[in-house]
Order: sequence, then structure tokens, then C-alpha cells
Amino acid sequence: MAKKVPHERVQHGDSVGDEYFWLADKENPDTIGYLTAENTYTESRTAHLAGLRETVFGEIKARTQETDLSVPARKGQYWYYTRTVEGQQYGIYCRRAVEPGEVDPPDTGDGAALPGEEILLDGNELAQGHDFFSLGAFDVSPDGRWLAYSTDFAGDERFTLQVKDLSTGEVLPDQIPDTFYGSAWSSDASTLFYLTVDESWRPYRVWRHVLGTAADTDQVVYEEPDERFWVGVELTRSERFILIDVSSKLTSEVSFIPAAEPLAAPTVIAPRRQGVEYSVEHHGHRFLILHNDGAEDFALAYTPVDGPGGWTTLIEHERGTRLLSVDAFSRYLVVSLRKDGLTGLRVLPLDGGGQYDMQFPEPLYSVGPDDNLEYDTDVFRLSYTSMVTPGSIFDCNLGTGELVLRKRYPVLPSPSGEPYRPEDYEQHREWALADDGTRVPVSLVCRKGVPRDRSAPMLLYGYGSYEHSIDPGFSISRLSLLDRGVVFAVAHVRGGGELGRAWYDNGKMLAKKNTFSDFVACARHLVYERWTAPDRLVARGGSAGGLLMGAVANLAPDAFAGIVAQVPFVDALNSILDPSLPLTVTEWEEWGNPLENPEVYEYMKSYTPYENVSTVDYPAILAMTSLNDTRVLYHEPAKWVARLRDRSPRSDVLLKTEMEAGHGGPSGRYNAWKDEAFVIAWVLDRFAPAGG
Repeated sequence: MAKKVPHERVQHGDSVGDEYFWLADKENPDTIGYLTAENTYTESRTAHLAGLRETVFGEIKARTQETDLSVPARKGQYWYYTRTVEGQQYGIYCRRAVEPGEVDPPDTGDGAALPGEEILLDGNELAQGHDFFSLGAFDVSPDGRWLAYSTDFAGDERFTLQVKDLSTGEVLPDQIPDTFYGSAWSSDASTLFYLTVDESWRPYRVWRHVLGTAADTDQVVYEEPDERFWVGVELTRSERFILIDVSSKLTSEVSFIPAAEPLAAPTVIAPRRQGVEYSVEHHGHRFLILHNDGAEDFALAYTPVDGPGGWTTLIEHERGTRLLSVDAFSRYLVVSLRKDGLTGLRVLPLDGGGQYDMQFPEPLYSVGPDDNLEYDTDVFRLSYTSMVTPGSIFDCNLGTGELVLRKRYPVLPSPSGEPYRPEDYEQHREWALADDGTRVPVSLVCRKGVPRDRSAPMLLYGYGSYEHSIDPGFSISRLSLLDRGVVFAVAHVRGGGELGRAWYDNGKMLAKKNTFSDFVACARHLVYERWTAPDRLVARGGSAGGLLMGAVANLAPDAFAGIVAQVPFVDALNSILDPSLPLTVTEWEEWGNPLENPEVYEYMKSYTPYENVSTVDYPAILAMTSLNDTRVLYHEPAKWVARLRDRSPRSDVLLKTEMEAGHGGPSGRYNAWKDEAFVIAWVLDRFAPAGG
């Protein structure tokens, strides 16, 4: 280990030493040397799993239809879709002209290219010569002629924006660096709106680019000075308005520009009010407003396009039914919602017919909008999955409610030839009792016949932040665990959004510790109910879920045999104290502001994993990070692992750093599968040596 360089943090009269502060210097050769040495150590400590990793990778690969095609989505006179080809890492983005009289999407068949297709972008060609590749914007102009797209070759999510002429295949010479996700075209495709970030990686400016002009003549349309707010830009489905979305964790403001008047100044729909969140969708003569003004779980209202002002309610607030979003079509509205821990879809006909909720047969599932590109349509495309049902794409006739299955993504036989049969598996819902008496849902899936005698190994996943919900879903890679007798479970802890806005509010700020104690309560409950035993239980989480992993390692090290912490936010207090770091100021409404508030400082200090590493024996820990991550900086897990080793030398702790990747890990599907196989092999090794 490199030499310790002491650093002292003084805040609110509290002085704290940080012996691994030097690891935050990415330009220091000693830092790179340290990370490289850790990778070498991890490789040596997991060398015995090489065969198991290859086996698991082979299982994922065998069960995946590598040459495949998404369900084509119609926009104007084209069907748009993405396909993959066996042996190639990245997707190929295509379209095919709509044939005369064609109503239903083309049959995807065996996943081969459709006759007459036009390749818009080939990710494999773009990625050549690069260790990392990610696509940001992908935005076809309303007339179908131009494609705006952006690329990232480092993993730092700073994209270079370009425009391609789809009629000639020529890429225009202008390149706009350091752009963010999101773009919007004017209705005549003469003008492109895009976003750039500030030094803290916050999208804060909307720019106007006129095709045919130099990028250095582009004009700023909107700039947000308040560092708590992020900015977004989009074209409405109706293609009549460009929306500029400005939002913090607690407050929103939306402006519009008529898409036919791209040089017009933005008009605010409703001025921001602290604590009021709203989103906007255009529908005919009105803007639909989904909001929480006096409505904790949100209500739906509208305001006139001509002179936005007061809001007229369409759907009243109903506590316990969290309205998530609204999709507007010429004759229907479709509202995405969440109730009793499950997602749902509600249809509102505009011809006077009665509204209805779509019905689905399984007790646990996830459903939501898929690609719905057209405004004037009676067909709504949705995606559906459960813990035993692979991802499925349906078209719903909004007039009749009839669902037509367009594709269920195939699960091919295992390398041994065993086919996937949903009936061989079962899913369950348990309810754990938290320390304060709150009932916390847990979703489980396992092979049928798994014994309930505490002998079964289990992987328990958790997240619990930002109102992000971990809904029941299918995973091909998970079959490599289930088929070895492992039970997979998700703890739907507070801080997520599974049970509405209150569920989120009771797991953030000065209630954040509920997230951690909920997870431990779920682990204890699953042992009590004889699903598993502490020495057969591994926990897993990433990003803010990695903070959860670090916190429960300190809170209940005896509850777990192992912990996987991916891009973990384990040095949260030091990061949130530094407003010069990416995202810090925007995070103060999630965690609190320890820089200004002594109570927040003391509270965060009491749970942040890095601050609370002790001399206890920890469960085996695998920490994974990426050098170019701009969301959770690599040095957080690096410092955490170093301190764990120093203070608890008997604990088995590993650090694996991707040296050419960002927050999402390595790019390319085969690389991602190998990464997942690495994790699965390590998890299985916690249950039996070499994954037996």
C-alpha cells in the first residue's frame, strides 16, 4: 500500500483525519499505481474462480438470442428499431419504410435484418478503436431527414454531438463537445436544441444550433444559475412544443417554445415554488400538469396553451396511489401509476368513455410505457415483465383494452440443453417488520422445491434512494444463481418509491437511517422465515445502493456472509461537503447540507460507511468502481477498502477498478456479461468454495 498522507477535515468544530485523502488525486501516478496493484491483488485472490466465471459467462451467452431485433415502432412513414448481431458488442440502429396498407409492426422473426432496412447508426463501427463507447442523444428530426446523435468514448458522460444527413449518409462537419443527454428539433428541422454542463457536470444551458451554421455561433436559449437545478430539453410527442424542464430534488419549473418558432424566447408555464414538483405533457389546447401541489402522491391537472395560468384538476389526489407520468395521445391519456407496491397503467378515453386500469395476471410484475412515438394513434405500446416472465412487449388497443403480444424476448436453452420453463420457478412477496414497526415488502424468486430449512443460499439486493423503485423483473444472468439453488430477493426499503412519496420521504435527509435498518430487518426476517441463514446470505447494491451496502456492513456485519458494493457512494459525507465535486449541490435536497447545517453533518457522520469503519470482523466484501465515473468518484470505494484493510485486517476485502469505464461499468454487452459473471462467481464462492 502506498504511503499515507494525512489530511484534516475541520467542520462545525469537529476535526477528523483522513489518511487516504491522497487517493482523490487522479493525476498522481501513485494513485494509478495503487488501483492497478489492487486489481492485480483481486485477480490473484479470485484466480480459482476463472473456470466458474467462464462457465457462468457461457450460460448467459447461451441463453441469450445474440442476433435479435426490437419490436419496430412507427413514426410517420418509418418503422424504427434496434438490432444486435451475434459476436458484436453494440446495437445497430435502423429503420424501414412502412409498406402500403401496413398496420402491424413487421415480424421480428429470428432477429435478422428486415428486408429494405436503412442503417442509421452502427454502434460497432462507431466504437472501433475505442476501449469504451456509449451513445447519448439519438434524435431523428420530425421530417425524418436528420439524425442528431452524441458519443462518449471515456465513460465520463461528456458527449460530442453530431448531425447526420440520413438522405445522403453524410455527417455534418460540426462537432459540439461536452454536451449532455437530451436534444430537441424544431418542427421544420432547421434548428436543434441541446444541453451543456458546467464544471460540476450539471446540465445548465440550453443552446440553439441552426443547421448549416458554425457551432461557435450557437446561442444560449436558457441558463440556470441555481446550482440545485438540472435542465432538460425535449420535443413533445405532438411535435408542437419544445419543453425546457428545470428541476431540483424538490422543485420544478417548465418553459415552452413553439416548435414552429424556434427563435422565440421560452415562456414559463408555472413559476417555480419551493417544494412544488410538476411535469408537463402537451395535449391539444392544453398542457397536462402532473403535480404534487397539495397532493403528496401527485394529481393530474391542465392549463390552457394560450395563456397558461390556473390548473384545472383531471385526476384528484388519492393517497397511496402515486401518479408517475402521463402519456397524451389525440384521443386518449394513459397514466402510469404505482399502488400497493406494484406499477400500473390507467386509460382515460376522451370521447366520454369510462376510464379503466389495465389488468395483469401475476401477483408480482412491472409494467410501463414502451416506445410510443406517434400522437394520433389508438394503440399504446407497453413493456411487461415479472421475476419469472421475460421482458414482453404488448400493443394495447386503447378503445377495447385488448392486449396483443408483439414479442417476448427469448430465453434459449442452457449449455446443457435445458429449456427455460417459467413454471419451474416461483415468486413470493414477504413483509418484514422494521425497527419502528413499519412493514417492508420483499420480493423473492427461486426454483420450485427450494427447501425452507435455512440451507438455501440467498442474494439480497437493495437500493433505497431518490424515490427509485426496484420493481420485479426478469434477468437471464440471474438464472445462473437460481439454477444453483440460490434464492434471489429484493428488499424494497424506504428511500425508494415502491409505496408512494411518503415511502421516499421517510428514507432521506434526517430519516436516511431507515433505509439501512429496513434492509437489516429484511435480512433478519428472511432468516426467521427459514429462507436462508446469515452464513448463506450475500447482500448486493450499487451507487446509492452501495452506500446502503457499506452502512449495513457497519450496522450488522454478523447478518451477511458477503457484500457486493458496486460504484458505492461510501464516502458520502466528504463528497457532500465539497460543492466543487460533480453533483454535490444538487444532492443537498436528498441528503441535507452538512456544510451549513451541524445537525445534518452529525447525522451523516453517524452513518457514512467510510467514517464508521471499525475493528470488527466484516463479511467478505467485493467493491467495484470505474476510474472515469462522474457520479460516484472512484476514490470513494478505494479509500473505503484501504481503511477496511487497515482497521480490520482479518476481513476479506477486494477492490476491482475498471480503468476505462464510467458509472455503468464496462461498455459492450459481452464485456457487461463478463463483468456480471465475475460478480456471480464471487457470490457463489461465498456459499461454497469455487462456487461448488
